[in-house]
Amino acid sequence: MDVKTHYDMLIRENNDPFRDPPALQKSMELWDGQTFLDQMELDGSKTVLEIGVGTGRLAEKTARCCLHLTGIDLSPMTIARARENLQDFLNISLICDDFKQHQFDETFDVIYSSLPMMHFEDKKHVISKMNSLLHHNGLLCLSIDKNQSEWIDMGNRRIGIYPDTPERTVVHEKQTGLKTKRIDEVENAYILVFVK
Repeated sequence: MDVKTHYDMLIRENNDPFRDPPALQKSMELWDGQTFLDQMELDGSKTVLEIGVGTGRLAEKTARCCLHLTGIDLSPMTIARARENLQDFLNISLICDDFKQHQFDETFDVIYSSLPMMHFEDKKHVISKMNSLLHHNGLLCLSIDKNQSEWIDMGNRRIGIYPDTPERTVVHEKQTGLKTKRIDEVENAYILVFVK
């Protein structure tokens, strides 16, 4: 099953992390909690891009701390749900498209992605594109799952993924001209921060 269909199906199944009960939302923070948000060094003046915005769980927190947030996601149903969830925010723009193909007409102070890197096979190409969209001295923040499985198993379907490690990601970053700022380990993920 392809990634877009999988995430459309999650919405049909009413799987929306934005609307999860507090205990379940807390469990998601094992990948991208306060440590992840702090590493973005957000203030009210920064423009931000979230790759894999999903239904808006992280966008809601980020938008409160930045000038403008652009979120992109491949799944039309997911973006439709994000529009509902984030409708009260005037500083959010949402795009339904493939990040690898989308032609952006702006650059950003901060780009972040929590977990969607597992869906990209050609990580060097994706990181190079992220680099091209960053302002000088801009930050790239990634949360990389510690799980090295090559599948997401949903019981009724499996989706192939491309796991990564901090070491491989750092190699890609250096090849694209970014510099490692810091690497933090949280319970379920590594948080990597790079500067342009």
